[in-house]
Amino acid sequence: MPTADASLPQVPAVLAGPVVRRTLPDRLTFWLAARAPARVRIELMPPDSPELVYEFDSSSTGLACLKAGENLCYLLIDLALEADLPQETLIGYRISLLMDDAPEDGWQDHTHWAPDLCYPDRQTPFLRVPRKVSSVMHGSCRKPHSKCLDGLVAADQVVADAIASGSSMPDTPHILPELLVLSGDQVYVDDVAGPMLQAIMHLTEVLGLPDEAFHGTQDGLPDSGSALRTSGGCLYHRDDLLPKIDQNASVFDVLFGGTSKPIFTSAHARNHLITLGEMLAMYLLVWSPEAWKLIPELTAPATLSEKDRAMYEREERAITEFRTSLPRVRRLLAHLPTAMIFDDHDVTDDWNLSLAWEDAAYGHPLSRRVIGNALIAYGINQGWGNRPQKILTDLRPAFAAALSAPGSQDHEDAIDTILDYEGWDFEWPTDPPLIALDTRTRRWRSERNGHYPSGLLDWEAATDLQAKLRGKDAVLLVSAAPIFGVKLIEAVQKFFTVIGKPLMVDAEYWMAHPGTASAILNIFQHRNTPRHFVILSGDVHYSFVYDVELRNGRTARNGVSGENPEIWQICSSGIKNKWPDRLISLLDQGNRWAFSPRSPLNWLTKRRGMRIVPRKPVGTPHGHRILNAAGIGLVELDDEGAPTRIRQITSDGKSFPFERREEEARLD
Repeated sequence: MPTADASLPQVPAVLAGPVVRRTLPDRLTFWLAARAPARVRIELMPPDSPELVYEFDSSSTGLACLKAGENLCYLLIDLALEADLPQETLIGYRISLLMDDAPEDGWQDHTHWAPDLCYPDRQTPFLRVPRKVSSVMHGSCRKPHSKCLDGLVAADQVVADAIASGSSMPDTPHILPELLVLSGDQVYVDDVAGPMLQAIMHLTEVLGLPDEAFHGTQDGLPDSGSALRTSGGCLYHRDDLLPKIDQNASVFDVLFGGTSKPIFTSAHARNHLITLGEMLAMYLLVWSPEAWKLIPELTAPATLSEKDRAMYEREERAITEFRTSLPRVRRLLAHLPTAMIFDDHDVTDDWNLSLAWEDAAYGHPLSRRVIGNALIAYGINQGWGNRPQKILTDLRPAFAAALSAPGSQDHEDAIDTILDYEGWDFEWPTDPPLIALDTRTRRWRSERNGHYPSGLLDWEAATDLQAKLRGKDAVLLVSAAPIFGVKLIEAVQKFFTVIGKPLMVDAEYWMAHPGTASAILNIFQHRNTPRHFVILSGDVHYSFVYDVELRNGRTARNGVSGENPEIWQICSSGIKNKWPDRLISLLDQGNRWAFSPRSPLNWLTKRRGMRIVPRKPVGTPHGHRILNAAGIGLVELDDEGAPTRIRQITSDGKSFPFERREEEARLD
């Protein structure tokens, strides 16, 4: 493992975190990225109760340490408590570290390595264990160089306002959410700004991350990550190094076969990340301001073309603004338990879109390596905190092998393990329970044609889901893509699929595959599944809310009709991304015209047995049902798990409630 150059800047003790993951009465989970292995002390301060103190070293079962580089170590803390914590109250906590590489510094808490971690008038960060989930924030699609402001800053303001109001109870004007749900595209591995790529490459050197060999993966690719970095990283030209693609097959090819197979299909893959070290560095740069302190002033290389230089300057302004918001993002993540599930950009655009895509991607050594690296980085930074015990048990050897020797046979074997893994979906025992679907690696391949979009959930996964739902009264169901989407946009996606160009319009939606569509709709109709479904989605870069009602009774025993479920499809996207305003306005108007209540087109959809009531975002132009604004969704729930108020808090601080209007009900 290389040693970082002595001339490089001093690496801070904590590079990112703490991030609060699960908070259960008897178990707490935290994630940190540190400079080196460390002993950890956690102090919990329940009100009106004695302070609880726990210490961990490298031999403790509650602390996992993953060494990733000379100056990067992941501390994964899964704290089992001797007695249940009090619920519905703010519990202060303090995490202190005794660094292995500087024991003479003694124990250091957040006042040393994150002095701005706390909200005003509080001396420590806090967490809360809810008895019932009465409010949840959710969103997806956070692209650092988007022109939009960061919606996680708006989420942080929601928490700050609730604390300043002096009450954390749900009946106050300011709501302190119990959960933060991030439903995909927390990072954009495939769409990276030029200045961000420069920062990533510099950070891999400062942190002393191991070099990654590329021997035999792709002609024309430098021999290693360090060679790629030395050559300038191929800024804005990495798509020339990636496996070549045929983004859209013709109708003839789709019908009779013989098309070139797609691999990397992103239209913005000019700076696609490749090495494991690059992907680990990106997470640090999007979650915390600390790593940015190690980055020198960035300048555009003199070799850039005039066009690329203009793009660099635009991206530099966006990245500069993004950096200024990171202290508030770190503060937010240190207070709210955060659930995370991947979508395509966490790995690469159109990830597993079709069987043809999979055959091409996993059959090529470089694309397979890139996908595997992205999943390893996801597992360490996001996936572990969703299922701490299971994922660490299942994947710790693979993580360690990949981190210690990237580019080796051990790394390739680790990627085999990661690509075969089927444990990314998860359930949290909240009330109502939170169930997050893996709609990327457990797909139902098309039986009609390998180029057609795969179903987002295969039969086995759908069966597993139905088993999890049995006997529950309500559920928070996380699906990266909306189960009930905007019909006009889905019709456009269907058209491009039929003519053989599904990749052109990202034709990934639940109703695209007959088997998946039938399976999910049957789950809603089954008599033993919940009466209240709150579906939290993202992916699409706009926000909307549908009330969904079944027209026919549930499947019932002895011919007696069951009670229909109540379904709310709530989409909040993106956190830092959006469509062009004029385009989304045209699609919104076209959707209301083409699929009005009396339109015969409604009978051509797979959801014609349902009643769909689109809600209007109050404050938008007359008639609009789609909100095109970056921000964060906020859903408030009653004791039965049904929404009482649904809002989108935009990144500029505005609030748009979604109100139901009965007269706008329509068949779908």
